[in-house]
Amino acid sequence: MTRAGELLPGLIVSVLLATAAFMLADQPFVKDTLHLSALLTVILVGMAMRSVMPVPAWAGPGVRFAQRPVLRWAVAGLGFRLSLGEIARIGAPALGVVVASTAAALGFGWWLGRKLGLNDKLATLLSVGGGICGASAVVAADSVVQAEKHDSALAVGIITLLGTLGIVVYPFLGRAAHMGDFLFGVWDGASLHEMAQVVAAGATFSKEAAAVATVVKLVRITLLAPVVFFLAWRARQALLVGAGAPLSAGDRAEAGKAPQVSVVPWFLVLFVIFAAVNSTGWLPKPWVLQIQRADLWLLCVGMAGVGLQTSFADLGRAGWAPIATGAAQWLLLATMSYGLAYALCR
Repeated sequence: MTRAGELLPGLIVSVLLATAAFMLADQPFVKDTLHLSALLTVILVGMAMRSVMPVPAWAGPGVRFAQRPVLRWAVAGLGFRLSLGEIARIGAPALGVVVASTAAALGFGWWLGRKLGLNDKLATLLSVGGGICGASAVVAADSVVQAEKHDSALAVGIITLLGTLGIVVYPFLGRAAHMGDFLFGVWDGASLHEMAQVVAAGATFSKEAAAVATVVKLVRITLLAPVVFFLAWRARQALLVGAGAPLSAGDRAEAGKAPQVSVVPWFLVLFVIFAAVNSTGWLPKPWVLQIQRADLWLLCVGMAGVGLQTSFADLGRAGWAPIATGAAQWLLLATMSYGLAYALCR
């Protein structure tokens, strides 16, 4: 059988699952009441299917293809969500809040995860997902980290759970603390996980707060590129260090199977190029919106591959440490970003 013939059946399964979840996430009850993103929906549906029965052998190659190469193209397409002009709109103080609090949360999340016994890759996914932009950041980080299949699903699930809680808690805390619209918007955008969650919490507080929060969140998403570049460099350095150490015959065999990581992954180069093109304003707004929607669907195809290779039993075996890591990181990020925003952005 040709390579295309091996990949096609599983790829079709991933495409059909992604399309169904994509359409389901657009339904008012799912979108406006449950606040479930398309990415989480496709993971949950895929995991439910995997919990009932294993992925058939004939579908395996295509499902794995969706999980890796397809996701890389989807990550590149995230560049069309960014505009460098957004940075200037929020001002230097708000920019300082975003950069400082995100950097602290990234370092703390990884450190705590390792202290609590998580493997390096899961700690990294939780750190990047919670620190930057939820499921999309997990996908982007996993494209170079290449964690175990259930680790990315676990990271997405925890981050979505916490962020959904934030939709309810943030407006309540904002009113209790008598925050103004701008202060709440900066805090919301700098600390809540997913863009949809940021918008939902902001809109509950006020229309003005939602507008500020959206811009702040977009600025925070721009940090995804340098963070994933760093992760690629770190993975490359680990391979080089390992190559210089004496290895047993078995270790050499495993090293030969390990994926080679470029210090400058091609899909991140495209990510930056797409962000630069989007920043020029040359593309009509309706085109950009359609590109963004198509890229979200492509992300769903890739995440279908993740969900279909992970069962709920896999997540049940993860224990309390990943949840504690995600919750503690969020607490630090929310506290620090509020303190800085209160000091600099009132």
